[in-house]
Formats: sequence, structure tokens, C-alpha cells
Amino acid sequence: MPAYKYTLKDGKTVKWYANFYYTDWTGEKKHICKRGFKTQREAKEYERSFMDQQNNSSDILFSNLVENYFEDMSHRLKPTTMENKRNIIESKLMPYFSRLKTCDIDTIKIRKWQNELLSFRDENGKPYSQTYLKTVNNQMSALMNYAMKHYGLISNPCKAAGSIGKSHADEMKFWTQEQYEIFSKNIQKSALKLAFDILFYSGIRSGELLALTPADIMQDKKLSINKNFAKVKGQELFLVPKTTKSKRTVSIPEFLYDDIQAYISKLYGIRQNDRIFYFTKSALEKEIKRVAQRAGLPEIRVHDLRHSHASMLIDMGFDILEISERLGHESVKTTLDTYSHLYPEKDTKLAGELNKLRRPSAEPEESS
Repeated sequence: MPAYKYTLKDGKTVKWYANFYYTDWTGEKKHICKRGFKTQREAKEYERSFMDQQNNSSDILFSNLVENYFEDMSHRLKPTTMENKRNIIESKLMPYFSRLKTCDIDTIKIRKWQNELLSFRDENGKPYSQTYLKTVNNQMSALMNYAMKHYGLISNPCKAAGSIGKSHADEMKFWTQEQYEIFSKNIQKSALKLAFDILFYSGIRSGELLALTPADIMQDKKLSINKNFAKVKGQELFLVPKTTKSKRTVSIPEFLYDDIQAYISKLYGIRQNDRIFYFTKSALEKEIKRVAQRAGLPEIRVHDLRHSHASMLIDMGFDILEISERLGHESVKTTLDTYSHLYPEKDTKLAGELNKLRRPSAEPEESS
């Protein structure tokens, strides 16, 4: 594994380069020449790392497994999904496992890593949320499953180590319609007020909101949800909906339809396929926090307006299937898993109706 040095045009600065051959996945022999290394050691380390990435066995370094995983999955997942994965892996997995061979990551190392996450406290003494812990642990497990499938890893140590965190928060945060109206009346900018009204009274996702164009506002007072807007590393992207059922039409109340049309009419030069709203998700998050504090309301996230919409529909007596279709969930199970805790009294009522099949209520006694 030789490395070679060369001198730059100034005649003084010495650099190193790696020069080697490898066989790619098609069986073709290829040549690599990489320049610009400050030391011989860096040039040799580059070659070692590159060759290890070509390794298809479980003794591949975890850091190289991750690079291969990123390259592979980037062709299969949305940019927003990949960005979320990259952030979690680089901040919560790589500091612990990057220098290890994948096959050397056992249940003991996984348990110690999990304990580090469980013990974490920020400057305010606050731990990671249970849902975040679950997400991070699931990502590590997904990488180990990837190594099993493609690199011959015998078993997934995450499964034997056990999981941490919870899929759903213990308490779902949402506003009632009365609380939302207090919030809405305290918003000063018309564009933001309309955006939040749409989120609360339609239940659509923030990415779906930011992708709306005049062409998506249908004359029969429905929103056509057919795309999702996201900004990844400064690049603005229109993406396909999250799931097949996310592509849908959502009926909106007449007052909201009229407000949208009135707002669009004031936008000079807007075309049918131009975005209606040009602020970002972070701007929405900052505004909901700022206004909630000023109005004395409990703080919630922008996404919690979607939960607020669903809880309002449940309270109004709508069927879970109708709510699932409106929210664009892939299955009713997703809706039930998320909102079943809002139905306890309905389950009691159902049991009472079933009881009547065997024990009909006694006829009232005649008065003497």
C-alpha cells in the first residue's frame, strides 16, 4: 500500500497522493489516483478506507458500512428522509461505533451505547424524549439489518440488546378549537394567520401546506394534495406525497375557502403553479411558539395542529375511517395507533350497546 509525494508549483510545498487499482462490483478493474494529502499516513488511510468500502463481509468498518448505506439508500429514499437519517447517524451513532468493525459490535456495546443515550441531559437537565430515543435506536437496528442482508452479519445485536424509548409520546399535545381561535386572533401577519388556519381546519401536513398553489384550490371547496415541499441543504424541492393515500383531496369549510381566495387575489402576478406561501417550516415553528407564549397558551409544535384537527373531528363524532382518509394515512391502523387514546368513552358506550343484546333494560314498572 505505497503512497507517493510530489511538490506543488511553488517548489516548496510537499503533498502526497494515493495510487492504486481495485475491482468494482461489475468485475471491471479500475484505477484510482487521489492527490492533495498533507501526509503519507493520510494517503495510505484513504486507500485503506476505500478498499474497505469494497469489502462485502461483516468485518467492514462501521464508518464504511455507513457510507455504503448512504450511497445505496440515497437512490431509494426521499431527500428529506435521507437528511434525517444522516443527522441521526452522524451525531448519535458515528461517535460511538465509527472505528469498530461491524462484526465486533455486540449486545454489550449496544447496551452501553443505549445507556449513554438514556443518561443524557441537556443544559436544562432535560433528557431525550422517549420518541426520539426510539427513533435513534431504530436507526441503529436498521443499519445492523442492512449489514445482515448485504454483508453477512450473523445476527442483529440491537434485537438481543432490547429496545429503548416509545413509539408514541405518553401525552399527545393539542389545542381545542377555542384555544386555537385565541391563538389565531393574536397573529398579526395575514399570510401566517391564513397558513395556520389551513393547518388547523384541514389537518394537512406543513410540507403539504407549503406546496399549495392556486391550482390546488378547487372550485368545489377542496384542497388538492398532490405534492410536498421541502428544503434540503438550501435546495427547494417538490416531492411526491408521503404515501399513496397522501395524494388526496381535502374538503375545507366555506369561510376558509373564501379567505384563501381573497388572499390569493391580493398576490400580484401570482401564477396558477406558483407557491402561495413562501416562508419556511422553521418560520412557522418560531411563530407558533412566540404567539402561544404571548397568548398564554400551552406550547405545541406545528405538527400538533394536525393532532388538534384529528381530536376535534373525534370529538365531533366522525368515524375513524373518515378521519384516516382525510389525514392521508396509509391505513386505518396508523390512525388508531395514534389516536385510540382519544376514544375511551366511545369504547365504553360500545360495550354498553353490546350488553343490551343479552340484557335488555327492564321495562319501567307501572305506578300503583
